[in-house]
Amino acid sequence: MINLRPYYLRKRFRKVLLTLVTLISVRAFSQPLPVGVTQDPAHHSVSVTVDGAPFTTFMYPDTLEKPVLYPIYAPDGQVITRGFPVAPRAGEPVDHPHHLGLWFDYENVNGLDFWNNSYAIPASRKSQYGWIRTDSILQAGSFRGVSGGRESLPPMSSGTAHPSHGRADVGILKYSARWTDQKQNVLLTEITTYVFSATRTERIIDRYTTLRASVDVNFPDAKDGMLGLRVTKELQIPSNTPGEFVDDKGNITKVAAGHTPDINGNYVTSEGKRGDSAWGTRGGWCLLYGKKQNDTLSIAIIDHPRNPGYPTYWHARGYGLFAANPLGQKIFSNGKQTFDYKLEKGQSVTFRYRIVIAAGGRSLSTGRIGQLADAFGKME
Repeated sequence: MINLRPYYLRKRFRKVLLTLVTLISVRAFSQPLPVGVTQDPAHHSVSVTVDGAPFTTFMYPDTLEKPVLYPIYAPDGQVITRGFPVAPRAGEPVDHPHHLGLWFDYENVNGLDFWNNSYAIPASRKSQYGWIRTDSILQAGSFRGVSGGRESLPPMSSGTAHPSHGRADVGILKYSARWTDQKQNVLLTEITTYVFSATRTERIIDRYTTLRASVDVNFPDAKDGMLGLRVTKELQIPSNTPGEFVDDKGNITKVAAGHTPDINGNYVTSEGKRGDSAWGTRGGWCLLYGKKQNDTLSIAIIDHPRNPGYPTYWHARGYGLFAANPLGQKIFSNGKQTFDYKLEKGQSVTFRYRIVIAAGGRSLSTGRIGQLADAFGKME
């Protein structure tokens, strides 16, 4: 009689070994990487690195109409942001010069347009536009081996203790700014805290922004706002038709058709809306993904349940603007909803967003985004 026991033992050993290798591999890819945060006051910038490689730079020179994160890199080292207007790349679109990196502002704050302001606005019309001026970097540093207690991290923009991010290496950037008119009259003061974290396959940016009214402030329902990201051209949705977009002042912006072979982006929302159908719909999160060189890049923006207007409307355009606008509801709902938000002098509001960037053989799964959204939703 043939003894099959050695065969089954070898088979079982190989199965156990494969399981162990898989677990070790998954653990290695999910381990936090060290995040570095370095100030450069002379150039009005703060650089953020992951394990020594570039992640992003916070730029706040006086020549910019708002502070931005630019450029932003995926885990594989590829840039996810459009280069124009700071560092244009061949073949990319050059519309909407106010679309730079990752930013936060709004089209109508007491009648001033903060969203559309850029170097392209002539001096004779600048009085119609607002400016976000960074006053001070309040905190910039790395926190290694954070134990997970709330006392381990510095206070958030709201002044409360930061929620636990688990045991991880994170970078913290906290700054103060003023939302002003061209005569530097202050409408709002801003305190923003960024928390940067990373693994081998994911990068996460958590943004907490508290706005406090220096005067009575109205945010009338408007299309353009609030958290915006302009992405690399590969993540545009393919289109053979050029577009024309008109802002509230009648300015017309022409957008070229995007149909080169490397353009292959697509949206999907938490509610299952895909492609161009994602625009003007609500959802707890929205994912943009597409191939760039050999990897699939994924960018997920996650809303927070405590944000005004939750779940947000997605101002997600096929030409590369990826934005969440919780305050502009009339245009997205075809007039069925209106949300004219107001702050009385001295009142404040906090907006919270999570941006997840991944690179690999496939896009971020909806299950993984759900995990990240659930965890973020439990944070203050």
